[in-house]
Amino acid sequence: MLVFVFGTLKQGFPNFHENLGTRVPGDFATCERYPLYLVGDRHSPWMIDAPGTGHPVKGQVFEVDAPALQRMDLLERVHAPDGYRRSTIEVIPAATTATTPLQVFAYLKSADQVQPGQVRQGPLPEYGLAHAALYRRRHP
Repeated sequence: MLVFVFGTLKQGFPNFHENLGTRVPGDFATCERYPLYLVGDRHSPWMIDAPGTGHPVKGQVFEVDAPALQRMDLLERVHAPDGYRRSTIEVIPAATTATTPLQVFAYLKSADQVQPGQVRQGPLPEYGLAHAALYRRRHP
């Protein structure tokens, strides 16, 4: 199974220790445009399930087994009403002209979860280290 990560689960970012996958070499971008925001006092990166708005989002792809996917699901709180939803999207390598997309899982928030006044930055094309420096874990 392949998972596209765009935020704190990326290699070198705050929650990478929770990512037990094997990285697929290179960087990737979503085929569709999505809004990527930093949200709330914790500056959490949220990719919103609103294809066609925002930017192609850059990130990394990891190959995971079922236990690794379950660990990501737990971190992303997929079973909580305010958690992320694991969805299937398409990505392509960012640095090539490849046109054959990969089908991957990604953790998205629904548009109705974005509350007025909670967006701190965005929409962004990429979550970088400067953004990660603003991030605060849910449980320190």
